[in-house]
Amino acid sequence: MREHAWLIADRQSAGRGRQGRTWFDGAGNFMGSSVVRLRAGDPPPASLALVAGLALHTAAAPLVPPPLRAQLKWPNDVLIGGAKLAGILLEREGDAVIVGIGVNLSAAPALADRETIALTAFGPAPDRDTFARALAGEFAEALAQWRAAGLAPLLAHWQDAAHPIDTPLVVGEPGETALRGTFDGLTGDGALRLCLADGTVRVIHAGEVRLAAPGTP
Repeated sequence: MREHAWLIADRQSAGRGRQGRTWFDGAGNFMGSSVVRLRAGDPPPASLALVAGLALHTAAAPLVPPPLRAQLKWPNDVLIGGAKLAGILLEREGDAVIVGIGVNLSAAPALADRETIALTAFGPAPDRDTFARALAGEFAEALAQWRAAGLAPLLAHWQDAAHPIDTPLVVGEPGETALRGTFDGLTGDGALRLCLADGTVRVIHAGEVRLAAPGTP
């Protein structure tokens, strides 16, 4: 597949998300993949998660009626009011990074461990193909800026689209002891800064990040 081309599915029988989770394939939702061919001089490949998240947020945000707003959660989930609207999975194969994106345009899965939402909560489902064209354009623009300007502008735009500084977060894979703290922005290479209760800052390069439930110590 060449860069800027997208493979879009009407339904999926073997889609998967992070940690091998089932990728929900509700009819009318967006399920698409594209590829980035890494070049000499590109920023770190891991930062493509932020590129994809920012492009997805930019495409989805106009579809969310005020006073609600779409927000990014590190590294690339899109949330509305704390509920997950969309997710992204990146996988590297040699010098290629496959970017898979799923967006709940018409239906959202019922999950035991997190709240989800679809855009039909606010009215008729957006047209899938119209959304696909908007996302493809935003991703192409974000990718070009990533290559031309590096990480600093990307990180600034990403933080503007994210939940606020000091948002309580929980970090840890299922079955692990959770690490709790508050959002303290991003490092210069795009890692998450988590401020712990004692004031120290832990840098998170990978892991499951969730918004802390209200009232959680």
